[in-house]
Amino acid sequence: MSTSKPKVLLLGQIEHPPAQSAYNSLSTLADLLTPKSTNRADFLSECRSGAFNGTIAVYRTFDSVSITGRIEGEVVEALARVGVRFIAHNGAGYDQIDVPTCTTHSIQISNTAPPALSAATADTALFLLLGALRNFNSPLTSLRSGHWRGFPPSALGHDPADKTLGILGMGGIGRNLAQKANKALGMKIIYHNRSKLSSDDETELQQVRYVGFETLLRESDVLSLNLPLNDHTRHTLGAPQFAAMKQGAVVVNTARGGVMDEAALVEALRSGQIASCGLDVYEDEPKIHPGLVDNEKVMLLPHMGTWTVETQTEMELWCVENVRRVLEKGELMSRVGEQRDM
Repeated sequence: MSTSKPKVLLLGQIEHPPAQSAYNSLSTLADLLTPKSTNRADFLSECRSGAFNGTIAVYRTFDSVSITGRIEGEVVEALARVGVRFIAHNGAGYDQIDVPTCTTHSIQISNTAPPALSAATADTALFLLLGALRNFNSPLTSLRSGHWRGFPPSALGHDPADKTLGILGMGGIGRNLAQKANKALGMKIIYHNRSKLSSDDETELQQVRYVGFETLLRESDVLSLNLPLNDHTRHTLGAPQFAAMKQGAVVVNTARGGVMDEAALVEALRSGQIASCGLDVYEDEPKIHPGLVDNEKVMLLPHMGTWTVETQTEMELWCVENVRRVLEKGELMSRVGEQRDM
C-alpha cells in the first residue's frame, strides 16, 4: 500500500536559480505547497480549510511576514494543527518568530548560518565602523551637493589602529568581525557573550579578551552589536548604558534595531556622549528616527548586511538544506539556540 508524501509549505519567494533548483528537487521527497492567501486573516482561513493538512515543514522568508504576520499566537496554533513540526527561516535574525510559543507546540525553528552570511554582515559592520570613526558621512553628503568637504569642513576623524573594539555577541558574525578588525585594522578586541568562547576558539581568533558587560561598555572605543533580538535582549543598550560608555565612543549596529533604544541613542549623540554611529538596522523598519536621519554624524544603511548575490544565494541554499534534512532525517541542521535542548 502506498503512503502519501509529507508536505512542505513555501512562504515567500526563492529568488536565485541554484536555490530554486535545489528547492524544486525536494519534490521527490515531498509535495511542495504555496499559499493562495496574501494576508494574515486569509492565511488563517486557508490553514483551517485543510489546504495544508499534512505539512511537516515550512520554508519562510523575511518578507513573508506580509502573508502571515508575525509567527505567533493563532498562527503558530494553526500551523501546529495542520502538522507543522519544523520551520526553516531564511535569515540570521528570527525575531519575527515567537520561539517560546513554537517550542510549546513542538515546532522547531532553524535560521541560516552559512559562512557567507557572517562574512557579508561583518564586512558591512566594518564599513559602518570606518565611516563613523572617520566622520565620512558629512563630507560624502557635501561632495554630492557640490561643496567639497563642507563649510566648515567636517571634524577630523580617528584611526582604528590600537582602538578597542567591543563586540557584544560573539557568534559567527562577531567572530568574523573580530578577525577582520584585528588583522586588517589593528584593533584590540574585547567581547561579551552569553557564554565565554572555548579556549580553542579564542586561540583561533587570536588576541581577543572576554569581559563582563559593564567592562565592555567602559573600555570600548567602538561597540559593535551582534546579538539576536528577543525578549531578553530588547533595549540592551539604553540611556544608562550609553552613560557608562567612554565619552565620544562610537556605536555600530548590524544586528536588530530593537536591541538598542533609538531615542536614547539620539539623545546620547546630541549630548556628545556618543560621538557617532553606524546603523544598518532600526527599531521600526523601514521608518527611521528623525533624530538619526538629521544627524550628519550618523552613517545609515537600509538593512544591507547580506545584500549580495553570493550571500543571498547561499542563504537560500542553506534554508533548502534545512528542509531536506527534515525530510531525510527528521532534524534541522541549524536549530536556534533557544531550542538546543528540544
